[in-house]
Amino acid sequence: MAINQQTLEGNWNEIKGKLHEKWGQLSNDDLAKAKGNVDQLVGVIQRKTGEAREGIEKFLNDLTADGASTVSRVAESVRGYASQAAGSLDDATHRAGDYVRGGYVQTERMIQQRPMESLVAGFGAGIIAGVVIGLMIRR
Repeated sequence: MAINQQTLEGNWNEIKGKLHEKWGQLSNDDLAKAKGNVDQLVGVIQRKTGEAREGIEKFLNDLTADGASTVSRVAESVRGYASQAAGSLDDATHRAGDYVRGGYVQTERMIQQRPMESLVAGFGAGIIAGVVIGLMIRR
């Protein structure tokens, strides 16, 4: 039998609903007795429905295989989106780095062309920043 206890327990609520759809004569008490035990579940279904063991096992295997393939498709989609997001982030990082490098080159060029004005502007910006920080600290 391909279905195992872990699969049965992990998907119990979904499996229980599908069992009720297929075999309406199964009560919640019947299913509660077999929760997590494949052999007990098959036995309960056989007693209540008269269905052959092979048919029940095939139904359970198909049920869990469908669930597994759905999980696989979702996982593949998530991996695709994650890959796209990583690519977009990488592109944005490169663009930001290029922008910063361009700004640095322009600033360096301006300082080389106008060293005194750059020194005065830097000194003035430092004084303004100091005053603003001082006012913030006082509050």
